[in-house]
Amino acid sequence: MPSIAENLQRIRERIADACARAGRDPASVTLVAVSKFHPAESVREALVAGQASFGENRVQEAAAKFPPLRAGHPALRLHIIGALQTNKARDAVRIADVIESLDRPKLAAALAEAMAKEGRRPQLLVQVNIGREPQKAGIDPDAVADFVAECREAHGLPVAGLMCIPPAEDDPAPHFDRMAALAARLGLHTLSMGMSGDFEAAIAAGATHVRVGTAIFGERHP
Repeated sequence: MPSIAENLQRIRERIADACARAGRDPASVTLVAVSKFHPAESVREALVAGQASFGENRVQEAAAKFPPLRAGHPALRLHIIGALQTNKARDAVRIADVIESLDRPKLAAALAEAMAKEGRRPQLLVQVNIGREPQKAGIDPDAVADFVAECREAHGLPVAGLMCIPPAEDDPAPHFDRMAALAARLGLHTLSMGMSGDFEAAIAAGATHVRVGTAIFGERHP
């Protein structure tokens, strides 16, 4: 089996190739290695191989895994990418550098309160339900502008961009294009979209962050 370092190298090469095809600088795309359900030792292997940004779905798992790793790796950046309960907002603010799943007014208020208490201001991305799937979290695309304005004006939140997960059965490219157009219209410069199976298409559309897990760490075992 290839090592985590070898997998990372292959993903970096694919990112560079995708950027070349899109006429982009590879440095404009951040690889977020999704380490959920993988042990701290796997994260450590990735850190040794030069990976700095990691994504976790569950705040409790991330809180157990990442604080001990930060001491030896000050460049480490933790992204919370899963659904976030309001009662976990303070824990998320305490440990995360980026929270990618801001998806409702109640959570915006909880995050603002948590930031005031913790004295930390992680970067925030609004999760967009780009495919309007009823089973998925996220703000409807038509409501994103008003929601971003509410987050900034009512709560003073540091909203930096958008995140999405397109419908699994669809061609992701049109969804990525719509996301890029929405971000541009709102003047948002961070766009997290694309995973192991479709990140090249996301890069072609303008993704600044791609979230890759299985292709780096292998299959997950919850």
